[in-house]
Amino acid sequence: MRENAGLVAFVRECLDEETRIAKAAGGDSWRCPPGLPGEVHDPTGGIAFSVRTLRYDQHIVRQDPARTLRRIEGSRVLLDEYAEVAGLDTDRPAYDFPSGRAVGLGFAVRQMAAEDAGRLGYRAKWLPRFAR
Repeated sequence: MRENAGLVAFVRECLDEETRIAKAAGGDSWRCPPGLPGEVHDPTGGIAFSVRTLRYDQHIVRQDPARTLRRIEGSRVLLDEYAEVAGLDTDRPAYDFPSGRAVGLGFAVRQMAAEDAGRLGYRAKWLPRFAR
């Protein structure tokens, strides 16, 4: 289905942009040591910067570029699986395994797209479908 191709392209573009941003921020060249939340270390172990105030520390630990890149790779696996069956993801799917797989993966991809709902190009019809 062509509409789902647009959804796949939108999510892929968002992941590509996030990848560029994470790599520009240092990729895997800086890290937050587990015992030192809020301290960002460069490859030599020196403190590149610290944000130990206002409870930013725990958030920063979970947002380092290397972790972001790992998350993006997992998202790409889901997106690639969905792209294979996206044509079967319809409002009225058949009651078979391939259609069920398409709808399930489509739900996950629609959730990924919804993270960027404020971005130019997002379409409200991509909102996740909730069925009973």
